[in-house]
Amino acid sequence: MALRTPGRVPLLLLGLLTTGLAHLPLPASAPRGFWALPENLTVVEGATAELRCGVSAPGSAVQWAKDGLLLGPDPRIPSFPRYRLEGDPDRGEFHLHIEACDLSDDAEYECQVGRSETGPELVSPRVILTILVPPKVLQLTPEAGSTVTWVAGQEYVVSCVSGDAKPAPDITFIQSGQTVSDISANVNVGSREKLFTTEATARVTPQSSDNGKLLVCEGSSPALDTPIRVSVTMNVLFPPGPPVIEWPGLDEGHVRAGQSLELLCVSRGGNPPATLQWLKNGQPMSTAWGTEHAEAVARSMLVMIVRPEDHGARLSCEAHNSVSTGTQERGVTLQVTFPPSAITILGSASQSENKNVTLSCITKSSRPRVLLRWWLGWRQLLPTEDMVMDGLHGGHISMSNLTFLVRREDNGLTLTCEAFSEAFTKETFKKSLILNVKYPAQKLWIEGPPEGQRLRAGTRVRLVCLAIGGNPDPSLTWFKDSRAVTEPRPPQEPRRVQLGSLEKSGSTFSRELVLITGPSDNQAKFTCKAGQLSASTQLVVQFPPTNVTILANASALRPGDALNLTCISVSSNPPVNLSWEKEGERLESVAIPPRSAPFKGSAAARSVLLRMSSRDHGHRVTCRAHSTELRETMSAFYRLNVLYPPEFLGEQVLVVTAVEQGEALLPVSVSANPAPEAFNWTFRGYRLSPAGGPRHRILSGGALQLWNVTRADDGLYQLHCQNSEGTAEALVRLDVHYAPTIRVLQDPTEVNIGGSVDIVCTVDANPILPGMFNWERLGEEEEDHSLDDMEKMSKGSTGRLRIHHAKLDQAGAYQCIVDNGVAPPARGLVRLVVRFAPQVEHPTPLTKVAAAGDSTSSATLHCRARGVPNIVFTWTKNGVALDLQDPRYTEHTYHQGMVHSSLLTIANVSAAQDYALFTCTATNPLGSDRTNIQLVSISRPDPPTGLKVMSMTPYSVGLEWKPGFDGGLPQRFQIRYEALGTPGILYMDVLPPQATTFTLTGLQPSTRYRVWLLASNALGDSGLMDKGSQISVTTPGLDQPSGEPDYQLPTEQPTRPSRLPLMPVLFAVGGLLLLSNISCVGGFLWQRRLRRLAEGISEKTEAGSEEDRVRNEYEDSQWTGGQDTQSSMVSTTDVEPYYHSMKDFSPQLPPTLEEVSYPRGLTHLEEDMAFPGHLYDEVERLNAPSGAWGPLYDEVPMGLCDPCWPEETYEDTRGIYDQVAGDFDPMETDSLPFELRGHLV
Repeated sequence: MALRTPGRVPLLLLGLLTTGLAHLPLPASAPRGFWALPENLTVVEGATAELRCGVSAPGSAVQWAKDGLLLGPDPRIPSFPRYRLEGDPDRGEFHLHIEACDLSDDAEYECQVGRSETGPELVSPRVILTILVPPKVLQLTPEAGSTVTWVAGQEYVVSCVSGDAKPAPDITFIQSGQTVSDISANVNVGSREKLFTTEATARVTPQSSDNGKLLVCEGSSPALDTPIRVSVTMNVLFPPGPPVIEWPGLDEGHVRAGQSLELLCVSRGGNPPATLQWLKNGQPMSTAWGTEHAEAVARSMLVMIVRPEDHGARLSCEAHNSVSTGTQERGVTLQVTFPPSAITILGSASQSENKNVTLSCITKSSRPRVLLRWWLGWRQLLPTEDMVMDGLHGGHISMSNLTFLVRREDNGLTLTCEAFSEAFTKETFKKSLILNVKYPAQKLWIEGPPEGQRLRAGTRVRLVCLAIGGNPDPSLTWFKDSRAVTEPRPPQEPRRVQLGSLEKSGSTFSRELVLITGPSDNQAKFTCKAGQLSASTQLVVQFPPTNVTILANASALRPGDALNLTCISVSSNPPVNLSWEKEGERLESVAIPPRSAPFKGSAAARSVLLRMSSRDHGHRVTCRAHSTELRETMSAFYRLNVLYPPEFLGEQVLVVTAVEQGEALLPVSVSANPAPEAFNWTFRGYRLSPAGGPRHRILSGGALQLWNVTRADDGLYQLHCQNSEGTAEALVRLDVHYAPTIRVLQDPTEVNIGGSVDIVCTVDANPILPGMFNWERLGEEEEDHSLDDMEKMSKGSTGRLRIHHAKLDQAGAYQCIVDNGVAPPARGLVRLVVRFAPQVEHPTPLTKVAAAGDSTSSATLHCRARGVPNIVFTWTKNGVALDLQDPRYTEHTYHQGMVHSSLLTIANVSAAQDYALFTCTATNPLGSDRTNIQLVSISRPDPPTGLKVMSMTPYSVGLEWKPGFDGGLPQRFQIRYEALGTPGILYMDVLPPQATTFTLTGLQPSTRYRVWLLASNALGDSGLMDKGSQISVTTPGLDQPSGEPDYQLPTEQPTRPSRLPLMPVLFAVGGLLLLSNISCVGGFLWQRRLRRLAEGISEKTEAGSEEDRVRNEYEDSQWTGGQDTQSSMVSTTDVEPYYHSMKDFSPQLPPTLEEVSYPRGLTHLEEDMAFPGHLYDEVERLNAPSGAWGPLYDEVPMGLCDPCWPEETYEDTRGIYDQVAGDFDPMETDSLPFELRGHLV
């Protein structure tokens, strides 16, 4: 109620207000009353409800009350957004309409009409609006949607609880489509007022038919159109049905031994399906089975091979599962029919002729019993007795005895015992023997060499023993002197006796004996026996001595002892002759009386007497036994063992050569018996350790091994050898060879030009060889470095290179190479300095340097000279000595080897004072030389020269040229060309701007072109009049090979005498006069712009001429040739004065006809061109001599402040002054604007 209080306060106030209004006097009207009264209404939560109220009370206020709370006359009923009054008030319709009803709308309602003049207040009967709330959920235990596993026949409790609802829902349980009757239900208060829940419990006893079906909890309510349901799936466990054995055939249990029996056991039903197993006499046989879950069938197949012992066995199949109370079983007893597994005949089937044979035939157990009968060949024999006995596995054993007389003609016949029975009509069981009737052989003899024939030892003799008749086959046996002959056992090779096997041919039997005759076969008797019969033969064998033995009277011998040796030949046939020899020398001997000999042969003996020396040690004394008749000789030797002290042999090495840092082996060639006990080496009085050392070891044979040999190891080594008989000594010299080392080499070696000098090279080496000195001249230039004009001499360890009439080109680095065969050769570098007078480089008749003469710019003049010793430079201007004390002049001098440079920097260049001829003079004690440098104003570039074709294809031409003087400003090149016969001139800019080679593309095959090359800078171009900057070319056709041309295209056209007409000349002169007047008017404007230009140049020049950046790297600098033709610079390793005189100069000149089509205007020149420092500096050496120092200067582009090395490597051009243009034509400077010519003088 506390929650509703705030909402009811305004409603109460509204009710009081309307009550007051109802008491106001109203005019009289029709009778008051309800023509439509509200009725009780029931709706489902969320539906729309409408309570009707029809009033006949005009002018009266009508409103509804909810549980006594007035809702107010406002049709919109603001306090209840879902409430409103509907209908026509004029007709008295005040129906209460409620949207989306919920539980809060469940209340009593009444329609009230306020009091008016026409009558008192009216109140309708109270009606009840009932809100039905359907249950939203059912909670089932066990969990809905799950599968529960129950055992059939057992009782289980299931509960189902509904959600909040109004009224309380009814709950029903449905099991497999049938309503469960045993249900108890309780209604409980819900989570909110007026709501209820129902909790129902059911007791369920599942059956096997319920397996896989649903147990449903169904909730119904008036608020529901259809009941709500939840369910679980019942998995009902129940035992399987009894097993069934499917027997193949009609006669159950009857099988045949050896049969493959397949029995199928089937059990139907059960959850889980049945587990099947086969048992034999209660013992498990197979536990494999298969299940078909869809049909709930379990099957197990038993496969077995029936054996006789299975007779009477009980096979059973058992079925059970987890809920089975017991095991269900189905069995069958086997009745096995089996034949006898074997038939045995007892007794011997071998008997002598005309005697009785007694045999017994016995069968193994069989079911049923079998009968026996005897056959001899095809003749049936009558048994003497038959018996039957009980056998295994319920079977019977049959036995039959037989006795009969054998004759010779029965030999080899088959005697058979046959078993038969009606149960085995298709099978026969037999056991057979071969009757063997014994009788003796009739004749025996031997085939072989005739008796008395002499056989050589080693001869192969074949003896054959033959017999006729007899059973069993006669066993022919060979005997040698009453001893049975047998084959020797392996691995005796070759076999001397080969005893063949008994062979039969018809009624004849034979056995072969093959002999390799030996001494033991001499006069031996060989006999062959067959039973009581025998035959014999005798052999006569000739053989050399079976053994030759030497006997000595002493074992330890020393020089001077006497040795008596006796040689004995044990046995031979016929007798032999004995003889002695030593190392091929025959010895005199004495015969000794013979003794008895084995093998019925002859013996012999002879002796010899020897006197010993050390040289006899190891020699062999040989006794030879020779048979003249056999032409054979047998030998035996006795090795002499003479004890003597060590003796060095003649091949002992006395001098051993080794290489330093290598190994040396001092060998030992010594003879001694016994071997030396110790080898002791001494060197310079010191004994070398026998156990070895860091650099030596003594080998087992006494040799001394050295490693890491040094020259200090050179000398005599003494060897001391000792054994039990005495001692000996020897001296071995070790000669250590080592690589040469240069000890004396005068560097540098100086000589005046034209003089003579020796370059001396003294070495330490072993060995010293006459031709081990060699000389080389070093240098980077690819020129002749031969030393043919120099004299090479050597004496001992000193070599000399003598130079007569020294020339300047002989100066440089020389290398003394000494190779005595021991690596590595020694190399020494010596510099030959040829002193000569200064030679100033003269690149052209007159060198030019350009600078703006506006008193704000600077210029640097380079003077370079070669000479030794150092050079002193002096400068003159127009022949007058230059005062270097003037602050406007600064000189820097650099010396590097024989090249010397002087850099004269002129600050604040004035056209009036400094546009002059400067002379540089180089002087040293041997003379002097000079050169002239012209300082001029900046101007347009000179035309390039030397334009030529380098390569050609049908569509392109490769060009190369030499730049001219750049006029003091960065220059670029442009190629103009035209196809002859085609109007129009084309052009192409060369990129990068500093390049001196370019490939002109876009050409047509088999076309003749005329090509011009122009150079331009900020002041203009070089013009097209120079003949050296134009050529004519013809591109090859498509079928012609491309590449470099095989001809030299002309770079200049032949000149002809020009005949100029008079009138054109006069007009030209007049035009020039007019132009000169116009230039005077514009001169002042150009002068102002020139001053600003000069100020920029001056700032750059001053920044670049800082003296603290000047260094002279005399020894380490190198040459690097550059291709920069706009200007040049001279630098050492780090830096020399560097200038950017015109970098920012970019005047706006009116474009010419060709310049209009430039892709970039002159305002962008500073982006495309690099402006180096010096405007026109020479950068290469003139006629550089070949030497070891390489180039003396490196051209290194540097910034204004920080020196740096270039990333790219410049090629060293051979033409030092190809970049230097010739003097300006005096007339050409007049074409410059007046303001750019400098100050007027």
